[in-house]
Amino acid sequence: MGAKTGQQYIDRLKAAKNHVYVHGERVNDVTTHPNFKNVVRSMAHLYDLQHEQGETMLYTSPTSSDPVGMTFLQPTSIDDLIKRRTAIQAWAKTSGGMLGRSPDYLNAEMMAMGTNNALFAEADPMFAENTKRYYEFARENDISLTHTLIHPQVNRAKAQHEQKDANVALHLVKKTTDGIIVDGIRLLATQGGITDEILVFPSTVKKAGELDDPYSLAFAIPNNTPGLKFLSRESFDPDKSTWDYPLSSRFEEGDAIVSFENVFVPWERVFVCGHSSICNRTFRETNAVVHMSHQVVAKNIVKTEFVLGTALSIMDAIGIDGFQHVQDKGTEMMLVLEAMKSHLYRAEHNAKRDASGTMTPDFEALNAARNWYPRVYPRLTEIIRILGASGLMGIPTEADFSHEEIGPLLERGLQGKHVTGSERVQLFRLAWDLTMSAFGSRQAHYEYYFFGDPIRMGMAYFDTFEKAPYKQYVQDFLKGREATTPTGGDAR
Repeated sequence: MGAKTGQQYIDRLKAAKNHVYVHGERVNDVTTHPNFKNVVRSMAHLYDLQHEQGETMLYTSPTSSDPVGMTFLQPTSIDDLIKRRTAIQAWAKTSGGMLGRSPDYLNAEMMAMGTNNALFAEADPMFAENTKRYYEFARENDISLTHTLIHPQVNRAKAQHEQKDANVALHLVKKTTDGIIVDGIRLLATQGGITDEILVFPSTVKKAGELDDPYSLAFAIPNNTPGLKFLSRESFDPDKSTWDYPLSSRFEEGDAIVSFENVFVPWERVFVCGHSSICNRTFRETNAVVHMSHQVVAKNIVKTEFVLGTALSIMDAIGIDGFQHVQDKGTEMMLVLEAMKSHLYRAEHNAKRDASGTMTPDFEALNAARNWYPRVYPRLTEIIRILGASGLMGIPTEADFSHEEIGPLLERGLQGKHVTGSERVQLFRLAWDLTMSAFGSRQAHYEYYFFGDPIRMGMAYFDTFEKAPYKQYVQDFLKGREATTPTGGDAR
């Protein structure tokens, strides 16, 4: 089949009839339901864009010779990495980076696990073959994926096997000749109801021990599998005009609790079954976390460009761009953007092939970027709020400006330096939706916890950082010995 179109994406969702619930009701068709239809259209546009920009967004499959999505590409050179990143950023630009779980994120994960799969063979060679075949299946059929990693927050002070009700979390019920039976709850599947299949992997932020083997599972199944339900949170899409809600009316992805009620998973769809040690090492030893981080940093550069563009537009619209403190805030945002670009450049140009032959970016650069961005993104949105000030509260709707009596009053009273009242308010509604609406608040929370608790991630970063050369540098200096830089003069 190869790369699908937007209409094919929609047709699949209609035919699948995934088991989705929101606002206390079962959703019959996510493609027409008011809480999902708009983001479905935005997702469909991504798939159409692949065909509109086929030279940069498609490549020839090595197995079928069909045109397939560039975001599935197994890079074998730095040029390949850049080609894949170009496709990633083309998708990100359609939403200003607001679609955090666009398909390329998990396409990168499956590529890494499917090609660098030796780890899975430790339990059984079958599992390595399963990951390889699933990657090829996803690529050849342009499968859209959601995923779930986290156990319910029942009692974070205890391991899963120590919980009062140890069967709440997703766990292995039994093995059969044909597959496994699993049961329990998982958090949190973004785009859970509007994708083809779900990837289940354990979070590795908190390592598991052997007593948690029953919870150590990895597999992929269709989203309409019997017993699988997506329990969606309240939607932040108001189902109103894009003028009034320029972001939340198009890019509200949704997040869902996932319920598995004695769900059958065939063996050919299982990657890990009851092996905590393998699960603990999966993301790092397959380099999946590296390729996922590459996608995230590429996406966040586009997101930062969009936020910066919004800030600069506000400055220009109301004539504050000449003030010293305003320029300083603009500079702060520009420095974030350029630092992120530098991390990405280093990651790509210091890439090396892994054991599978996959060209893998420099994780040191990506790891620094993915640890830093959650700490700085809240500041970017704070700057938008500071610049907009009370103007972010005086934001009438499109209907107000269309009103015969009050429209002219608003046009005159809310005009900017060289923009009309409606033009200025439309910009400020974008800034409000970006930072202060339910959608904007979710974006900030989402970025903060994108890879897990930033404090725990920071601790892991500190523990694994190679500290000895820096301490030795100081000791050599104090003892009068010839000192060398910790990087040995490497200008990376």
